[in-house]
Amino acid sequence: MAVTEPILKEAQSNMKKAEVALQRELGNIRAGRANASLLSRVSADYYGTLTPLNQMASITVPEPRVLMVTPFDKTALKEIEKAILASDLGISPANDGSAIRLVIPQLTEERRKELAKDVKAEGERGKVAVRNARRDAMDALKRGHKAGQFTDDQLHELEDQAQKLTDAAGKAVESIVADKEKEILEG
Repeated sequence: MAVTEPILKEAQSNMKKAEVALQRELGNIRAGRANASLLSRVSADYYGTLTPLNQMASITVPEPRVLMVTPFDKTALKEIEKAILASDLGISPANDGSAIRLVIPQLTEERRKELAKDVKAEGERGKVAVRNARRDAMDALKRGHKAGQFTDDQLHELEDQAQKLTDAAGKAVESIVADKEKEILEG
């Protein structure tokens, strides 16, 4: 039985990685709320060098739909504003002379439904990754059985354990998807 422990541990690890990857992907889907990660891909010219905004300024969320960008060096304010305007965010910055405010627009009902579909699609990809981890574990168990490492009864018990891991990971994926859908649809 000790030979099979790494197989189940690896399957569980791969299923956990699928959950983490799903959460990371869903984090990139904008839900109509301000989130500092929206600016993670924006860089501004700072003394001739393209510099990420989070290295040039403090990015805070003073209100649920407002991002505040306060540069460490006030002379960089104009360049930060230009970078935000040039980005694919589609949000107009409001410069008050010492900081830049970004008001995140409310999502339309149609856009919310589109995003919910995207979330479901990501959830399906997460479930496929979990099932792939299960398949790999089952294949490894069957190879071990053929090699005489364990009996038929042990094989069935281990397959049951692998299925329980799969069921738990599948429920976790569904829960993650349901939470994100709720956030988007209620947002």
